[in-house]
Amino acid sequence: MESFLVSTGIVALAEMGDKTQLLSLVLAARYRKPVPIILGILIATLVNHGFAGALGGWITHVLGANLLRWILGLGFIAMAAWMLIPDKLDDAEQARPVKGALGILGTTIVAFFFAEMGDKTQIATVALAARFPTEVIAVVAGTTFGMMLANAPAVLLGDKFANKMPIALVHKIAAAIFLVLGLLALFNVGR
Repeated sequence: MESFLVSTGIVALAEMGDKTQLLSLVLAARYRKPVPIILGILIATLVNHGFAGALGGWITHVLGANLLRWILGLGFIAMAAWMLIPDKLDDAEQARPVKGALGILGTTIVAFFFAEMGDKTQIATVALAARFPTEVIAVVAGTTFGMMLANAPAVLLGDKFANKMPIALVHKIAAAIFLVLGLLALFNVGR
């Protein structure tokens, strides 16, 4: 249960103001059909984070426990620093969402899957799965739930929601959590 709750909290906070949350707002404004957009986000996140979780679990078996502890600790600390850098949606992503045969659901799946590649939340999923190698499914479920907690309201409430969130404060809280996780890993606490 710890892996699910930690994964949910970290990703929900990390996603605030992230480019994929901004993509959610763009898709909601463009198509005004929340159900297929939310379903597309869910499907894309499950697939993307499923691969990321599998990679994190595999890394645990390949690396020794001591080396993994250092990589995870430093990785979480790097994520803490990365959280303090504001994210924005590239103009190219914003200007040309996919149209045509894919429909709203397909457009959302494709756009969200690729936007999530190499994103903070995907990297966090790899690191969390490596941190909780026997609970990869719980980690993926938690990171997916965290993505939905952050993105479903963005789709449903649009710009009103995004403009009222204290994004800088949310990013600082997420950075603090990543920092604590990094220090706990480095000092081998909880293992």
